[in-house]
Amino acid sequence: MLMKAPRGTNDILPAEVPQWQLFEEKVREVCNLFGYNEIRTPIFEHTELFQRGVGEVTDIVAKEMYTFLDRGKRSLTLRPEGTASVARAYLEHKMQGEAQPIKVYYLGPMFRYDRPQAGRYRQFHQFGVEVFGTNEPTVDTEVIMLPVFFFKSLGLKEFTLEINSVGCPRCRQEYRRQLQEALKERVPKLCSDCAERYEKNPLRILDCKNEKCRELVQDVPLLTNTLCAECADHFAQVRQALDALGQDYVVNPRLVRGLDYYTKTAFEIISPALGAQSSICGGGRYDHLLATIGGPDIPGIGFALGIERVLAALEAEGVLKQEPDVPDIFVATAGVPETEALKVAMQLRAAGLRTDKDYLGRSLKAQLKFAGKKGVKYVVILGDEELKNGQATVRDMQAGSQEVVLLTELAAHLAGLIREAE
Repeated sequence: MLMKAPRGTNDILPAEVPQWQLFEEKVREVCNLFGYNEIRTPIFEHTELFQRGVGEVTDIVAKEMYTFLDRGKRSLTLRPEGTASVARAYLEHKMQGEAQPIKVYYLGPMFRYDRPQAGRYRQFHQFGVEVFGTNEPTVDTEVIMLPVFFFKSLGLKEFTLEINSVGCPRCRQEYRRQLQEALKERVPKLCSDCAERYEKNPLRILDCKNEKCRELVQDVPLLTNTLCAECADHFAQVRQALDALGQDYVVNPRLVRGLDYYTKTAFEIISPALGAQSSICGGGRYDHLLATIGGPDIPGIGFALGIERVLAALEAEGVLKQEPDVPDIFVATAGVPETEALKVAMQLRAAGLRTDKDYLGRSLKAQLKFAGKKGVKYVVILGDEELKNGQATVRDMQAGSQEVVLLTELAAHLAGLIREAE
């Protein structure tokens, strides 16, 4: 039986990789402009990190984590998100002792046992940023503006920024009471997940995608009306900074994030190109996460975006089309040992020229046909006479013309042709 990739995973084929590389190059370019440095954390962590950091009553921890025992009977989990791992690294390596704030970004695979659907996989990839060491409202605005700037630099045109404040533990407790009171008689009509959330985490009911649940919460009290003075002032300053930058946004008072660690600012970026699953970026402030996982009470804020989902949005808008890399030069042989072609190919590669050769023993005619199909610009033809004279024939595949060049001058000659063609 033919083996297939596990459900919810996918192969990124050579024709698709240039899009990913362009995306990743843009990530590094934009993060460098904003003063963020890359951090790389392990793909698996101790399970307790996510239980404490993400929250045991979240869907991620309760239903979606890939957890296993290693040979030492320790419980480990493939990371379902990036923030908890970066927070752990910040504490473990005593980065709070460095000049604050610490601004980092990450790229890499995450894992959740979720129902696979368009743009949503069990192994998926995220780009995210985290800032530790400041609760100044303008840093919230910077973290919101970074993905906006990033999407624009990629050429994405249609997206909407939604913002909200989810308050702090103090004012959220009052909202929790009001929300449970408003939903008390409606619990039997909620979906099974939301009925369970009613006692454990009622704010998550606002985030449910079930249409019936969305109808049932239409008239519940708004969280923004219960914010304490500190949270209300913080949210006002974030909005003022966005206004000062001329950034359009929508205040969505029902916007909550699916993880327990969020406080104050929460935001999402929505792409209409993706239909129902329209969120392409989400983030917010988490001022007590570090204390939750055993560190001091240091504030933080960040976001994450799913790379597959953003690429899907770009594809839907018809941007970020990238062709696979093609060698500029193909070395063909006509009755000479293949080692001669390999020697010439290696010399051209050493000179920085993208070069390939035949590995199937094709005839010269078949080699030229293959090079044409691949889109190679120039073919270097090696025959007995050329090698005796220390020469090679260079064929311009587009023009159909050819010339004889000394092997000692071949690399420089081809480099000049390629420069002229660019």
